[in-house]
Amino acid sequence: MTRTLIILLALAPAGVAHAQDVTLKPLGEARLRYESVDQDGLTAETDALTLRVRAGIEAKAGRWSVLVEGQGNLAIADEYFDGLHGAATRPLVADPENIALARAQLRYASPAVAVTAGRQRIALDDERFVGVVSFRQNGQSFDAVRAEITPIKGIKADVAYAWSVRTIWGIDGTGARQQAVSGDNVFANLCAQTPIGKFSTFAYLVDQDEAAMQGFRLSSQSYGVRLDGSQPLGKARVAWQLSYARQSDWHRNPNDYSADYYLADVAVDFGGPRIGVGYEILGAGDSRALTSFQTPLATAFKFQGWADKFLTTPPDGVRDLYASAGWSWKAVGAFQAVTLQAIYHDYRSDRASRSYGDELNLLASAKLGKFTGSARYARYRADTLATDTDKYWLQLDWTL
Repeated sequence: MTRTLIILLALAPAGVAHAQDVTLKPLGEARLRYESVDQDGLTAETDALTLRVRAGIEAKAGRWSVLVEGQGNLAIADEYFDGLHGAATRPLVADPENIALARAQLRYASPAVAVTAGRQRIALDDERFVGVVSFRQNGQSFDAVRAEITPIKGIKADVAYAWSVRTIWGIDGTGARQQAVSGDNVFANLCAQTPIGKFSTFAYLVDQDEAAMQGFRLSSQSYGVRLDGSQPLGKARVAWQLSYARQSDWHRNPNDYSADYYLADVAVDFGGPRIGVGYEILGAGDSRALTSFQTPLATAFKFQGWADKFLTTPPDGVRDLYASAGWSWKAVGAFQAVTLQAIYHDYRSDRASRSYGDELNLLASAKLGKFTGSARYARYRADTLATDTDKYWLQLDWTL
């Protein structure tokens, strides 16, 4: 945080020099969540009831803004293993109690250039490589400097240097589950709008520069391309995502490896009903641990199922063939944005194509005023990886 404060103080005089009328915007949100997990092989079930609160303020003067936000997470019912406290005989729910400075950033934004310095959230593309881990109560943020440059309409360069990753483990984090992980991380993304969607090229250099983080073996460099877009098709709308990346060791990683990433996803929205199918591959390297394609800074809950069996890619990689179906309504009575969704995953190894298992995910959600309620279910059935697991969530979100 020392480096963050130095940068903020260095840039502050420029903000004062351009001082105008200051507008203040309060920030506030709260989330109450119950999570229950039943996992084969563990002697007890998990029941976690947690309350996450975030509050802060944003001050704007012309093109300058300053934002400060704190957060806290309280375990109301703590019959769970949070990764740091409690008995490991219970399934993991990675939401330890915490109080922290979530964001403290200075930002300059013009039509052509935006620069953000300090503790901030960074979410790139679909968050497969760099994300904010929004599902977990503590989330993920970065001590970083980020520049977003739009030289002409439809072209954008997004470059960030992050020297610290503030993890979901909070103030008590230790060992391989640290409060923060230092390193020289570089995230570069160049995108252009084309007639068939947004085309991006990217370079993500992840530096987990601490021995406690798997002996530096999570440091990697990934280079790739991505296309995502949508087009009307009669009364429906078709959306697609295509991505490829090549990853290899970087910085102090003692492993010498390379692995590939592939994604193909197509969804059709009929103005209510929606169906989709996709295939994602995180390739195997040479079968040693952590030589397969890894994404330690991703919002992993969005990918490969909600049971969290693939947060670390197995040595033989993973292939995820999935299909989804759902229905959404703009309003049902007093409720808005009503959604029902089901997703099925079939998991196999990249090397030798062994069946790992399969998973069913179900979601129902609706919004009422400033509140959003949701219910989720994840059912993982193991073949050769991990154990049978059932997870249930009931969640209520409020936003100021």
